[in-house]
Amino acid sequence: MEYEAVIGLEVHAELCTASKVFCGCATTFGAPPNNQVCPVCLGLPGALPALNRRALEYAIAAGLALNCQIASTCQFDRKQYYYPDLPKAYQITQYHQPLCTGGCLEIMTKQGLKRVGITRIHLEEEAGKTVHAGSTGITGAQYALIDYNRCGIPLIEIVSGPDLRFPEEAKLFLEKLRSILCYLGVSDGKMEEGSLRCDANVSVRPVGEQAMGKRAEIKNLNSFRAVQAALAYEIRRQMELAASGTPLAMEEARAWDEQSGMTVYMRPKEQPHEYRYYPDPDLMPVVISSAWVEEIGRTIPELPDAKYDRYTRQWGLASHDAWLIAAEQKLAAYFEAVVESFSGNPKTVSHWVLGEFSRLLNLEKTAIDAVKIRPRDFAVLLERLAAGTVSGNTAKTVLETMFYTGQDPDTIIREQGLAQISDVQQLQELVAAVLAAHPGPVADYRAGKAKAFDYLVGQVMKATRGRANPEVVRQILIAELVPAEKPAKQ
Repeated sequence: MEYEAVIGLEVHAELCTASKVFCGCATTFGAPPNNQVCPVCLGLPGALPALNRRALEYAIAAGLALNCQIASTCQFDRKQYYYPDLPKAYQITQYHQPLCTGGCLEIMTKQGLKRVGITRIHLEEEAGKTVHAGSTGITGAQYALIDYNRCGIPLIEIVSGPDLRFPEEAKLFLEKLRSILCYLGVSDGKMEEGSLRCDANVSVRPVGEQAMGKRAEIKNLNSFRAVQAALAYEIRRQMELAASGTPLAMEEARAWDEQSGMTVYMRPKEQPHEYRYYPDPDLMPVVISSAWVEEIGRTIPELPDAKYDRYTRQWGLASHDAWLIAAEQKLAAYFEAVVESFSGNPKTVSHWVLGEFSRLLNLEKTAIDAVKIRPRDFAVLLERLAAGTVSGNTAKTVLETMFYTGQDPDTIIREQGLAQISDVQQLQELVAAVLAAHPGPVADYRAGKAKAFDYLVGQVMKATRGRANPEVVRQILIAELVPAEKPAKQ
C-alpha cells in the first residue's frame, strides 16, 4: 500500500518590540541570565499585565501580509501547564478568539504553485529558556538551568493548515514565511537565536484516504535544514510502522536529535482540553477598529512576491535570480540601490550581486548592514567594466579590494594601475612579441589546432597581468596569424 504524509506547521516568531508584551522589561538578546525580569513576567503574586500596543500592531501586520481576516474583537486566555520555564504555571495566549484567521501563503514547489492555508495567528507571551548541560542536548543532559529573560517576550504563533505533503514543501513554507516577517520588520527571523522556531505536526495515511492518521509533533525545530531532515525521518518511520501493521496508537510529542539524525519520543501529545483554557481575568477583550487595521495596512512595504514580479516583468531577471534577491529584504534593498545608480541593464547588477559579491559575503560571513561597498561605488565599477576601462577579471579584483577597504573603484584602479589596455598600437607590439616567443603554438594554430589560439591569448593576458582588452587582443591575433584568409573557427 502506498502512503502519503500530511504536514502542518506551528511557527513561533518573536516580535521585535523594545519591551515585553505585558510588562516594561527589555527584550535584548544575550543579556546576562535572569537580568531582564520583573514581578509581572515572573508571575509574582499581585502583579498585573498591561498589553503592549506595538506587539498587537505587529501581529495585525503579519495577519494582513498573510491574507488573514482580522478579528474585530479578540481576547487573551490562560493556557495552563506546569513546566520549569513557565513561572506562572500558565501562559497568556489566545485560544477562543484569536487575532487572525483564514489566511494563506503561496509557495513555488516542483509541482507548481501551491497555496497553503493559514488557520490562525495569535499573540502570546514567550516562555523562559531551558539550558541543558552537556553537548548531548535534551536527551542526555544531566541537569538543566533556567533563564527567565525570555519570559514575556511577545510572540505570534502562525498555524498552517494540514496542506503540506513533503518535507521540501515545509522548508519552502518556512523560508517564505520568514522572508515576509523580516520584510514587515515585525521579527528578525534569527533562528539561531531562537526568535523563529517551528513545531511540525506529521501523520501518514493511505493515498486517496481523507481521514487523518495519528500525529507526531516534532518540537522546537530551529533551522530550515532541521525541519526538512526531521520530517523526512519521521515520515519514513511512520510509513514503516503503518506498512508493518502497527501505526501510531496515540499522538505523541517528539524531539529532533541532530547527532543521531532521529526523532526521539518525549511524551504523549497534549490535547486542547488538557490545557484548561479560560479567559484571562486580568486582561480585557481588545476591540480592533477597521480604521486601525487600514492604518496598519498602509505601513506594509512591498513584499517578496511583489518584488519578484517587478524584477521579472520590469527588469527581465531570470526567475531563479529574481527570487534569490527578493527573498532577502536587505539584499533586495542593496540591489535596488545599485540598479538606481547604474545606467546599464539590471541583469548585469544581479549577475554581480549574486555572483562575486555574494561569494565575498559568504566567505567572510558578513551581513549586508556591515558591507563597506557603497551602492553608488558598486555601480561605478560596473560602469567602468561596461566602458572597457577594466576587464571582467580585473573588476573582480577591484570589487574584492572595495569589499575589504571601502575604497572607491576609481582610486583602486588608478593607484594599482589596473586600467585595461585597449590601445591598438601598444597591443600590436605585445602580440608580436608573444608570437615571436611561441613559434610552436603559432604553427599549431596555422595547422588547424584551434586550442593553440586560446593559449596565445592567455600569453598576452599574462604579459599584461590581465589588463589587455581580450577582444582587441583576439582581433589583432587573428589579423597576424591568418592575414588575408578567413579566420579558423574558434
